[in-house]
Amino acid sequence: MAKIVAFINLTLDGVMQGPASAEEDRRDGFTHGGWGVGYNAMSAAGEVMANTGALLFGRRTYEHFYSVWPKRTESPYSAFLENIPKYVASRTLREPLPWNNSILLAGEAADGVAGLRQEPGKDVIIMGSGVLVQSLLHRGLVDEFALLIHPIVLGSGRRLFPDGGAPAVFELVRSKATDTGVVAAVYRPKRG
Repeated sequence: MAKIVAFINLTLDGVMQGPASAEEDRRDGFTHGGWGVGYNAMSAAGEVMANTGALLFGRRTYEHFYSVWPKRTESPYSAFLENIPKYVASRTLREPLPWNNSILLAGEAADGVAGLRQEPGKDVIIMGSGVLVQSLLHRGLVDEFALLIHPIVLGSGRRLFPDGGAPAVFELVRSKATDTGVVAAVYRPKRG
């Protein structure tokens, strides 16, 4: 049975919006994009990414990744992204999807993800995609949260757990701090 793992960069105040670049996500007038650059946090992600069998994206994150990564041919991460299966939860996109090895999860995202979760194999990693993560959490479909928590407070931006969300309790599976102050922590939702 595949595990569904939400892999997310966060600030101390829970903001997940726009960690990689100033232009990444300007929704709601967000001006702090690129806050994660310089922390070299992905070096702490090796353990999480080692068991990745597929990626899962919401539409917005998929479109952003597709606009960036196929052009970065010098990066070994580009080859990884090009070749791995990529599932996309979207009600607006239509097949064929433009990026190699991309599969549309048509209909309700939770139903498609529930099906993925029943397949044997390696982990399915959700990259960013906060709205998708929230919808799956409400249905009990996120098995782990792999968080890269950066030592910065922004004071505004889209948060992983926004006000008005459902309460949840987690247990710490493992954690490690980097030399730049990023804490890589894996949490598992407590069921029941």
